Amino acid sequence: MALRLPIFDEEHELFRKTVRSFVEQEIVPHVDEWEARGEIPRRLFRRMGELGFLGIEFPPAYGGAGADLWMSVVLAEELARCRSGGVAFAVMVHTDMSSPWLVRFGTEEQKARWLPAIVRGETVCALAITEPGTGSDMAGIETRARRDGDGWIITGRKTFITNGVYGDLYFVAARTRDQGPRHRQLSQFVVERDTPGLTIARKLEKMGMWASDTAELVLDEVRLPADAVLPGVVGMKGPLSCLTEARYGIVWGAMGAARACFETALAYAKERVQWGRPIAGFQLTQRKLADMAVELNKGMLLALHLGRMKDEGRLRPQQVSMGKLNNVRVALEIAREARGILGANGITLEYPVIRHMNNLESVYTYEGTNEIHTLILGEALTGLRAYDR
Repeated sequence: MALRLPIFDEEHELFRKTVRSFVEQEIVPHVDEWEARGEIPRRLFRRMGELGFLGIEFPPAYGGAGADLWMSVVLAEELARCRSGGVAFAVMVHTDMSSPWLVRFGTEEQKARWLPAIVRGETVCALAITEPGTGSDMAGIETRARRDGDGWIITGRKTFITNGVYGDLYFVAARTRDQGPRHRQLSQFVVERDTPGLTIARKLEKMGMWASDTAELVLDEVRLPADAVLPGVVGMKGPLSCLTEARYGIVWGAMGAARACFETALAYAKERVQWGRPIAGFQLTQRKLADMAVELNKGMLLALHLGRMKDEGRLRPQQVSMGKLNNVRVALEIAREARGILGANGITLEYPVIRHMNNLESVYTYEGTNEIHTLILGEALTGLRAYDR
């Protein structure tokens, strides 16, 4: 009983079929292998580039499709439905969290240099903001960039970097001016993988998002040319605006995972027989399914409302926080209920539910923790900030 949103026309639905077919044929059969290895093959990015999945809203001049945001929504939702949230997140980091920096804040020369290969999937991107001692408090970033002649030298450490092990291009946030502990100028630099001084310190072991690699990076006196800095990034504006874009994608991606869990639980309940009849015929199971359907459809309607506001250019970051806070929380509850309906089968890899459940635990934290989004909404409601000094 999945809600069909009126915003999607025939072209969007045709694209949905294309993405779903790609996921079922070229991702799902390999998920177990990729998750066991903790690695997505580079050919997947190149294949997605061939299909036009990696630059949906980017300008055609740089290889993008120049399509509307609803095409991106379809991609986010369908990728999130597959058995591996790690694949979906790795792609989202490439398309929604990293490369948009170039589109929004780069020069024409920077865009022409890097974007075409990014859209083709030949260059894989990673976003390097988080540090071992700095997560939600981005103003506390310690990585420093200093002028050296007509170039820059960066020193610092980054962690929880998705695509960090196998990435080709890192978008690194660094302090370029310090006027006190709460007045730090941040800039964003484009650092290529083979730049001397950049090393992969370690690959992080995880209990979720297995297929996406997550790394810790060390930048030791990394020397960059003058044109490695994105001139449009000033202070916190750049990081926050791009994170808002990523959070918007999560609003839809979480619903994709929730839909997969709901559909799995519904199909299983109709087929699983106990005491001579399907468990879908028992009142407790029907209550769970009904509650899941209600919450799924409410989350989809919220996503639709935010999408329409975004399409009209009036979506505020606080509203995106509401969507991320609600939809991830709802998706996690749906996954947990679905796991319960499946009983012991709910923890086996024969069904996708336990993977979605573990992955959603990660989504609950990344791109702004549940607590941070709660406080963002609290500030919007009261006018008082509760999460800063």
